[in-house]
Amino acid sequence: MRYMASYDFMESFRNANQWFGATAQSFASYPAFALAPNPAFQWLAAWGEVTERSFERMIAKPDWGIDTFTCDDGKDHLVKVEKIVEGAFGDLIHFNVTGREKAPRKVLIVAPMSGHYATLLRSTVKSLIRDCEVYITDWHNARDIPVSEGKFDIEDYTLYLVDFMKKLGPDTHVIAVCQPVPLTLAATAYLAEKEPEAQPRSLTLIGGPVDPDATPTDVTDFGRRVTMGQLEESMIQRVGFKYKGVGRKVYPGLLQLTSFISMNAEKHAKAFSDQIARVAKDKAGDNDKHNKFYDEYLAVMDMTAEFYLSTVDRIFKEREIAKNEFVVAGHKVDMGKITTVAIKTVEGEKDDISAPGQCIAALALCTGLPDSKKASHVEPGAGHYGIFAGKSWRNNIRPLVLNFIDENSAAPAKPKKAGKKAANTNAA
Repeated sequence: MRYMASYDFMESFRNANQWFGATAQSFASYPAFALAPNPAFQWLAAWGEVTERSFERMIAKPDWGIDTFTCDDGKDHLVKVEKIVEGAFGDLIHFNVTGREKAPRKVLIVAPMSGHYATLLRSTVKSLIRDCEVYITDWHNARDIPVSEGKFDIEDYTLYLVDFMKKLGPDTHVIAVCQPVPLTLAATAYLAEKEPEAQPRSLTLIGGPVDPDATPTDVTDFGRRVTMGQLEESMIQRVGFKYKGVGRKVYPGLLQLTSFISMNAEKHAKAFSDQIARVAKDKAGDNDKHNKFYDEYLAVMDMTAEFYLSTVDRIFKEREIAKNEFVVAGHKVDMGKITTVAIKTVEGEKDDISAPGQCIAALALCTGLPDSKKASHVEPGAGHYGIFAGKSWRNNIRPLVLNFIDENSAAPAKPKKAGKKAANTNAA
């Protein structure tokens, strides 16, 4: 019961702070105060506005906000978000640009389940819609999933990816971002053994922890320091009575957000104090840089307890993917069985979450894949976020990824037997 009480306490704390913000803004904006102008009231109103907005965003799933798209014909076409596959824990959705010819490239983006919604990849999706038919995994908030739907761990996640790939067919190009990189690799290897005709044409793996020990970071060090018992005792709570998933064990989004912010506490504190100053001086707006970033960053979702704990235990502590010992539904997956799927890894030089070396380890695992099907790229000066969004993605990485897709769009020839050697990381 105490796990549920803790969950409800966090929700009450969030709700109270939202109310405090709204109250402060309302009080400081009382019209009579204009008779005796005082900067203190402007600052109080600004604090209230920023506070209310921030705490309100923590429980709302952001909208995709991709309503229209201007195509090569110069016309604005409506974009419909369509569910292709519906599941209890996640859907496969398609951004259907109505009225245009079908794009030549079919791309599946595997979004992370690491505290934020798939909408975190909004800019990635928008940058690809122009040239591709874009599909993405849209994971659900665990607090809204009834206990009757059962568990959801990393094996279940992998099988979801298998089903999504089978649905889209072998002419698909998969782009996995961050957390799902090792599980996407495992799903492809699973298909290579079970249903090789359903494998995608290519995999682009962006900033994921295939081998967390290749280049340790604060994230991997944390996974090493704490025991599984400590994690379960301190991080896991039961969903409160307000939501459909009442009673489900989760790693709460609000607790995750606390961890995210604590990693760069001074940076975030300065960002909010600067925003309060801008609001007080009437220099802020709904779509300014701060609000655009934090409206997404503060919107967090709960993860099922079994998914979080199995990720830490099996991916980071036991390194099952890195050691090629991962088991899915009783079947030991062998990455060496991937023989026809072209694989490209992308890493950021200054990535402090999944540092260079962690993702490229995927290439060495794929011993059955010829070097001509392997490629890698390290983006100079880019951090974690920059390798899938922002200037580095738009100007450098996206063109490389599209070129890689085009080079590997033809149906693969019958694979040649490859020796068990290390990957050629310089392949184009």
